[in-house]
Amino acid sequence: MSTWIRHRASILIVFACVLFAVTSGVWRYGYGQALDQLARRGEADLALGADSLTAQLKRYQELAVLMAEHPTLLSLTRNPAITSAQRGHPLLLDAADKTAALDIIYARADGTILATAQEDVAPPDALDQTPYFKRALQGALGAHHEVDARFGRRAFYYSVPSFSSEGTVSAVLTVVLDVEDVEGNWRGDGPTVFFVDDLNEVFISNRSELVFWKRNPTSSGLIPPSGTAPPVQSYMRAGHEIWELDWGPYIPAQGLHIVKDLPVIDMVAEAIVDISLARRIAGLQAGTIAAIFMIFGLILLQVLERRRVLTQANAELEQRVTLRTQALSATNEALRREITEREEAEAALKQAQSDLVQAGKLSALGQMSAGISHELNQPLQAIQTFAENGTRFLERENTSKAADNLTRISQMATRMARIIKNLRAFARNESEPMGRVDLVGVISQAVELTEPRLKEHAVTLDWQPDASGPVFAEGGEVRLTQVFVNLINNAIDAMLEQDNRLIHIVINNGRKLGVTVRDIGPGLEDPEKVFDPFYSTKSKGVAEGMGLGLSISYGLVQSFGGNIRGANAAGNGALFTVELNYWKEENVA
Repeated sequence: MSTWIRHRASILIVFACVLFAVTSGVWRYGYGQALDQLARRGEADLALGADSLTAQLKRYQELAVLMAEHPTLLSLTRNPAITSAQRGHPLLLDAADKTAALDIIYARADGTILATAQEDVAPPDALDQTPYFKRALQGALGAHHEVDARFGRRAFYYSVPSFSSEGTVSAVLTVVLDVEDVEGNWRGDGPTVFFVDDLNEVFISNRSELVFWKRNPTSSGLIPPSGTAPPVQSYMRAGHEIWELDWGPYIPAQGLHIVKDLPVIDMVAEAIVDISLARRIAGLQAGTIAAIFMIFGLILLQVLERRRVLTQANAELEQRVTLRTQALSATNEALRREITEREEAEAALKQAQSDLVQAGKLSALGQMSAGISHELNQPLQAIQTFAENGTRFLERENTSKAADNLTRISQMATRMARIIKNLRAFARNESEPMGRVDLVGVISQAVELTEPRLKEHAVTLDWQPDASGPVFAEGGEVRLTQVFVNLINNAIDAMLEQDNRLIHIVINNGRKLGVTVRDIGPGLEDPEKVFDPFYSTKSKGVAEGMGLGLSISYGLVQSFGGNIRGANAAGNGALFTVELNYWKEENVA
């Protein structure tokens, strides 16, 4: 035992060392891969922010270029008698309002202001000494940024020269734009982005707390205007520069530092991308590998332990196998007996269900017996009368009249044969499998079987078989006939206590083949229970039944793969819907 313990301890030590080495390697690799993805995404975000900034600045640059040659402004230099209030100020004010520019200034080459959009604000001092104005006097586009003392805001300046007919610069148009308006479109979005100008000062940023911070000349990071430098630790990881800093709640404590030069606006764009996601991804990967190794180690330890236990328990298992075999043999014998009993019970259940269906049909026949007897008695009496008349006509040698009576006797016999055929088909036990059934013929047969009761109780039947034509469904002819006989009989029973009696039968050819049977009786008291066995609402003395007709019908329709529903119709009466499957040729075995 002690040897086994020492052996297991050695395995655990080696496994722990391998686990640490593999987990560390996976973490470093995963961290590097995640940093690469963050760097690519951060570079894309930085490029997008830089493009957005340059695009918005270019709008004002294009505004300056377009407005510099405006005829209204040129007229101010050519005709000094025209005042700014008359022509220039409304034009520049309208342009400033539409573009959200702080100010638009139009001045002569000597710095004399001819027109300005903001007349209520004092004009800038020594305009002709500003770098952007001097640049425009040289015939080029002048650009500059600084804090505008008049508005107390960070501003960009674009100056464009206006040339005289001699080709010299006669005037300069300067557009002043508010940097905060430019920042407002992307402030707080995405990673921390800031733009450092040639004075190493943050002039634009989507984090307002970094504005006017200056680059630390002695180390990485920035210095706020207060002069107190927040600590910044910079190190390289997987070829990327990482900053650890404490610059506020909206700036990540650990970030990937990305730099992009923007010579177009003479600035450097920088971004700090939060790397916490990369650390989490690397941690998850390392944790997953560690968990897999731990599981592998546990499995290995379990295998070694089981080998030792199995060796000791082999003899005991052999003895138990013998005992278990005897017990299983007895159990198998009991299971065989139980299976035999279940098969016998299932066969008895099927026989009982078949007997119940047959009993339902016989019950319906008993209910219709009086009317059927009347339907058979009338032709019999008519046959007797026509036979006696035929005999007399033959005695008188009136053969034409005798032939006419014989023809009527044949018609009556045909009618009786059809009634008896329907009764025999309805009464027999159907053993044939489901097949193609003409639904129109089935309903017509059910109508013929219930016709005596319909006549006896003066029930009007709205059923038009010719309008539907042959409709083929999947089912059994006799069982399906029983369903509609039950529905028609139930509808008759429901209307016995009222004067008006009407039954509608309609075939609906939709996505699902359906037949609706509707009466105008009092409706259903509880539609949810109408298909429960032994549930009946028939009053005493009025065709009282056992409450099995609809339950049997429900089982028959379900056996065809269909469905039957009962509900109260709109207005009055009960509405039963029988849904069946269309017959398809592929159903043929």
